[in-house]
Amino acid sequence: MAEACCATIPRVRTLAALLTVVFMLAAPLSAQDALSDARRLYNEGKYEGAERAARTALATARTANSARVVLGRALLELFRETASQEHFAQAREALRTVNADQLDATERVELMLGLGQGLFLEDRFAAAADVIEPMIVPSTTLGPMAHERALDWWASALDRHAQTRPVAERAPIYARIIGRMESELLRETGSAPANYWVAAAARSSGDVEGAWNAAMASWVRSILGRDRGVAVRGDLDRLVIQGIIPDRAARIGGQESNMVVAGLVGEWEAFKASWTR
Repeated sequence: MAEACCATIPRVRTLAALLTVVFMLAAPLSAQDALSDARRLYNEGKYEGAERAARTALATARTANSARVVLGRALLELFRETASQEHFAQAREALRTVNADQLDATERVELMLGLGQGLFLEDRFAAAADVIEPMIVPSTTLGPMAHERALDWWASALDRHAQTRPVAERAPIYARIIGRMESELLRETGSAPANYWVAAAARSSGDVEGAWNAAMASWVRSILGRDRGVAVRGDLDRLVIQGIIPDRAARIGGQESNMVVAGLVGEWEAFKASWTR
């Protein structure tokens, strides 16, 4: 019996060694799954879930650096929802401690977009635009939604920057937006941010008639968008009703401005009815 007992010891040791290897492999795999979940949840707009998954991945050295990128971006989105300064402080800490040398090309794009967004949320609009702009083309590797978000963040940053400058300095800034968006429309005719910003930037630059025409063109083109233009048409409608039409009416002037506004609204509504399915 003693011999039989001793004979099992090598088998036990072998089993123990195998279990050790399994456990060592399981931890990185679990962390990698958490990192993948964090990215997926972020892309789905589920930022609280993305934060939790990123923190799980943060606990493992193998995935910690990449997890900081996702964590920082998720916390920035939570800051936008909650205005919690704690969220913003943690987001900035996560992003600024990332080791960029350890990131792949896609993660570098994500990091720079996060940094640009952080600058925007600090009201550093010109700096934010400069950080985001080189990432606009590479952001296509993250998918169409991420690319559209990058375009919109960049244009929004320049728009906010322009509003802080004297009126005489604004036109070149808006020309920069229009030029980028026109190039985007050549690449992707249904692009929601491009269709919105060609009209919005024209209006903000003082080209009211150009904005009016651009809004109509964008309304028609938007059918080629991912949602057949549903979202951008809502934005265009508000831009026209609240901005372009009052601007056009003010230029016409006179004591019958209310009648002018009513006529322009009627023209816009008739146009939409003719070109909306």
